[in-house]
Amino acid sequence: MNDPPAFLARLLDAAGPSGFEVDVAGLWRAEAETFADSVTTDVSGNTLATVNPEGRPRVMLAGHIDEIGLQVTHIDEEGFLYVEGIGGWDPQVLVGQRVKILGSPGGLVGVVGKKPIHLQKVEERRKVSRIDQLWIDVGVGSRAEATELGLRVGDAMVIDAAMVSLAGDRIASRAIDNRIGAYVVLEALRLLSDASPVASAVAVATVQEEIGGGAGGGARSSAFGLEPDVALVVDVTFSTDVPDMEKKVLGEHRLGGGPVLSRGSAAHPVVFERLVEVAGAEGIPHTIQASPRSTRTDADSIYLTRSGVPTGLVSVPNRYMHSPNEVVSLSDLESTARLLAAFVTSLDGDTDFTPR
Repeated sequence: MNDPPAFLARLLDAAGPSGFEVDVAGLWRAEAETFADSVTTDVSGNTLATVNPEGRPRVMLAGHIDEIGLQVTHIDEEGFLYVEGIGGWDPQVLVGQRVKILGSPGGLVGVVGKKPIHLQKVEERRKVSRIDQLWIDVGVGSRAEATELGLRVGDAMVIDAAMVSLAGDRIASRAIDNRIGAYVVLEALRLLSDASPVASAVAVATVQEEIGGGAGGGARSSAFGLEPDVALVVDVTFSTDVPDMEKKVLGEHRLGGGPVLSRGSAAHPVVFERLVEVAGAEGIPHTIQASPRSTRTDADSIYLTRSGVPTGLVSVPNRYMHSPNEVVSLSDLESTARLLAAFVTSLDGDTDFTPR
């Protein structure tokens, strides 16, 4: 069993749902400051770390740092909290979970409540749970007691589950999507800090991807301000090495199989081909994923920013996405960081991304 890097463990265990990323961004920023030439945070909450700021071309390496979560919409007279999802939840995975509520000193723990199966009618047992049928119990007996604990409408929360190491080099965490993207782009920047690239590399921990939708979240605003010449986005994709996955639609991607390179949609053809070439030269195993429509990642927000940004999407295979126990391979994180760093070092001032 391989132990994950301490920084990765801290990053995965920190709470940072979309719109509430301040604490986890602070961890990322502190790590970046140990080796980057400059580290800044913009008004949207995106954090940018740069190596070789005067170099060209300027490369944006983006990984969103937020995770899915819940937010309090109502506190009833008995002190039970009602919530709505921050990001895309399968409500079935929430039943019986513990949650950590942000905002209170040290974080307050609650449990997700639901009517016991013994008391459900037959037709109720057959129905899937909805988030609006669940509640959070923090142990109080009234709204006044909840208020005394500092609870307020609008408080955010995450599943209270720490990262764990599984067999081999695999880890499980509630925040794999996409805290590992923010981790990988920073690790790529760390490699570049020792490589003296001609290009300028800017790792960006973007915010609000899980709720960005058409608005683009923090990726759009950070790309607009940065004006990169090229961008690489790191996110997760579905690992299809588990039962009942439709490989005819999703392709074949497995844990330990290396990064997944997106082709089509927001993935620029010149960037894609260079990624394939670099992966081959570096001996980095990889697979290809077709993206005939949107990628549903930050790449969709970046590639149409300003007059257009040539963008590549590099994904890490991930099992059990949007659950409390997403699973990835540490070797895939390392391979993806190596690929990004090698891509950046392959560039020079004459590199042209115009399709011809």
